[in-house]
Order: sequence, then structure tokens, then C-alpha cells
Amino acid sequence: MYYHHAAAARPDLARIGEEPIDFTHLFCMTLGDHGLEREVLALFDRQAHMLIARMGEVDPSSVPALAHTIKGSARGIGAWPVARAAAAVEAASPAERATAVAALAAAAAEARAAITELLERPDPRACRKPDGTR
Repeated sequence: MYYHHAAAARPDLARIGEEPIDFTHLFCMTLGDHGLEREVLALFDRQAHMLIARMGEVDPSSVPALAHTIKGSARGIGAWPVARAAAAVEAASPAERATAVAALAAAAAEARAAITELLERPDPRACRKPDGTR
């Protein structure tokens, strides 16, 4: 059994001092495979950017469905603030939707900045020779 962070079950519990990405959760979801971790983070980065941009282009009634997609992806990588913001977009009335989308964009920007910082670091495996030695 792996360590189960409280935020994995209840994302609303972890807010004070919360990081944009819960790397413990991500580690568990990727079974410690750093290559897979980097891959899913890069996918989330592109998807979040694309779907939030699309929210401004589609019929307003389609925005909750786009937010739902982001919410699921954010939960998968442990981006709890993004998941909560996406859930708020889903639940927002049409009059509240623009404010909720702006909050989602801000939360996603923080997560994307953390992802960019991580992806710009060299992959530790790249520092090894093909035989596995350093």
C-alpha cells in the first residue's frame, strides 16, 4: 500500500501552503516512473492551455464540459487547486462563469509554471551512461 495523501481523497482539505502540484500524489500515480511523470505533466500543460483558451471561443454552454475535462486531468496529476477551480467553473451560473474561468486560468497558470520549472531541469536518467553508470 502506498502513502495516501489526504488531498487525494478530499482535495478541499489541503489549501494552506498548498503547492500547485502534489508531487507525492503524482509519484504514486506514475508508480515512481520519472519519465512517465514528465510525460503526463507535459500533456497536462498543453491540455490545460488549449482548453482554457478554447473556453473563450466556444458557446458558453460548452464551457462546463471543458472544465470537467480539466478537472479530471488535474486530479490525475495532483493539481488540486486547478481541480477545485475547474469544479467551480462547472458549478457556476452563467453570470458567475467568467469570474470562475478567470480563477481557473490563474490556478492553471501556477500549475503550468511549476510544470515548466520541473521540465526544464535535466532528467536525472539522462546523466547516466547507457550501461547505467554515471
